[in-house]
Amino acid sequence: MLHAVSTHLIVNHRLTTVWLDKIWRTGIAAVEIFCARQHLDYRNKAQVNEMAHWFRDSAMLLHSLHAPMYTDDCWGRTGPDAVITITETVKAKRVIMVDEIKRAIEIAEQIPYRYLIQHLGVGGEEYDERKLEAAFNALDELRVFASQRGVTILLENIPNRLSSAERLVQFRQMTHMDLYFCFDTGHANMNEGIDQAFQILGDRIRSTHVHDNDGVNDSHWFPSLKAGGTINWRRTMHLLRSRDGQYPLLLELREDPEMGLPLDAVQKVFERLEAEPPIEEEER
Repeated sequence: MLHAVSTHLIVNHRLTTVWLDKIWRTGIAAVEIFCARQHLDYRNKAQVNEMAHWFRDSAMLLHSLHAPMYTDDCWGRTGPDAVITITETVKAKRVIMVDEIKRAIEIAEQIPYRYLIQHLGVGGEEYDERKLEAAFNALDELRVFASQRGVTILLENIPNRLSSAERLVQFRQMTHMDLYFCFDTGHANMNEGIDQAFQILGDRIRSTHVHDNDGVNDSHWFPSLKAGGTINWRRTMHLLRSRDGQYPLLLELREDPEMGLPLDAVQKVFERLEAEPPIEEEER
């Protein structure tokens, strides 16, 4: 599988070409950029242009962008109005949020990329059909805007009552949208389980977010390196390999001082995941 990493690993640092050089020198072929304004300020034309010049001269692929979750540069700490969610039921507020996501999508005009990873709601959000209608209206507009720039929107399974694998498939069936998904191992581990989520999303998966946790907290731990992880990586790699070529093996990790140099640790993760032995027929 194609090896890729999300810049979520360094999301609390300003993204510069120095970081991109470090990622490329590690041997990673593709990257997902996390749109958080303290990291990549998608409103800042100078920063976007700097990234664009680098990618034009590099063989590294910009596989995807993660849609912004907040309008501020401090993880929404400026207040509830900083949250960006396409499930906002008040149209006037939702229009502002959709416009914010469009600013991130517009990066494709400078740096071509294939996918935008989008959340359906926020962590812990309860099920509400009005929110699904709001999400449909937002996505209907965003998908057209994105497709005009060569971008496909992928919905990610996240830990809330709207975005389990089953709920995402139901949303696709209800809206008749031709939707595809980003399969998140850590979030599946917190919801219905990795096996079930993977089988449900199946041939609609176009990207991944690979990370570990304790089954309760969304920790984004380094697979096979961080003690306390509860994911069976032999089984998970068996599942991911079953659709090789359909998506990259993309790590979405959280910076951890215990891991030392983060990109060196990333290489160890890839080595250990790829070294997981296949599951024999009698073990399945």
